[in-house]
Amino acid sequence: MAGSADSNIADCLAQGDMGAPARGRMISIRKYLDGTGTAEPAANARIPLIKKGALNLLPTMVKAYGGALSAMGQSSQDACPALGTELEKSLAEAMSGLVAEVTEQSIVVTNLSVREHLANWGRMTAKHYQEKADEVKAILMAMAETVESVGQRDQRCTVQINEVTARLKTIASLEDLDVIRASISKSATDLKESFDRISAEGKAVLEKLEAQVTTYQVKLEAAEQMASRDSLTGLRNRLWVEGEIERKIVSGAPFCGAILDMDDFKSVNDAHGHLAGDDLLRQFATELRSASRSTDVIGRWGGDEFILLLECEMSSAEAQIERLAKWVCGSYKIESTGAVKEIAVNASIGLAEHRAGETMKELLDRADAAMYERKAAAHASVKGR
Repeated sequence: MAGSADSNIADCLAQGDMGAPARGRMISIRKYLDGTGTAEPAANARIPLIKKGALNLLPTMVKAYGGALSAMGQSSQDACPALGTELEKSLAEAMSGLVAEVTEQSIVVTNLSVREHLANWGRMTAKHYQEKADEVKAILMAMAETVESVGQRDQRCTVQINEVTARLKTIASLEDLDVIRASISKSATDLKESFDRISAEGKAVLEKLEAQVTTYQVKLEAAEQMASRDSLTGLRNRLWVEGEIERKIVSGAPFCGAILDMDDFKSVNDAHGHLAGDDLLRQFATELRSASRSTDVIGRWGGDEFILLLECEMSSAEAQIERLAKWVCGSYKIESTGAVKEIAVNASIGLAEHRAGETMKELLDRADAAMYERKAAAHASVKGR
């Protein structure tokens, strides 16, 4: 889908100068189509098919393309939490070059970069899930081998016990006490050996199975934790939080949902780079966890948005959110171009209490709307100063 969109844009733009030879420098498409570019088009060049009035669509198209890539990155976290964050970051970096200046070259470069990132992510995700499937298969094979081993052991013991039983039946026909005594003694010895072997082999089989299951249980628990965590911040990821919201709705217990959005986070990435932005997100998540109660659920909703679930009614939740906002907002230190810089971080928080019969989407829509109201009020306050 991304490749098709890029091709359409590139094809449309390319038709403006089909016959012009390659030039040593790149001309801004906007300047070229406005007729203000420094290079003159070839004499036999076709008349541009994009009219000036349509130029207003270009920023919208680029913004829509960026939104689609952002949605892909967020969806990849739901599909494969272990690898999704890396794809989201890669797509954002690929898009940053196109946002800086829309040129034919930047479109082509972005298109190639996006295709490469998506292809690599697809291969790595397939390999990741294949490894998980192999681990589950190994557990099943260990269990099957254990069952087979127990069956073979029981079969050997059954043969020996049957021999002892047949020997004991012949005792009734014996008359010599010495022979009877010897037969009983041997039978008792054989039975003891058989039961000892059952016990020893059974213990060995169970210990082996227990060791194998324990090993894979640790792996599965680690995989489960990874699947429920955001790999950048260590907080719960969106998919897990959505499941928790559904569980709380079913339980009927009162709870509130809060969506927290960091103000002007994009400017941090633009001014200091994505690595500094990632570091700031990790620091912010740490402070958010420190300011929250043990009963609160904290997750990264996506990008610079976080979500909190509070097991209380609205009045208590408002007090907690006010205390939390004072804690997490303030000065943070990040490393940029080899130097440590201090930046001020603020956040807008929207809070909503779950209502009886309300769906998860309805609850989150109200919290989201409250968050944007606060953000708009904060911007209006800054402009009014």
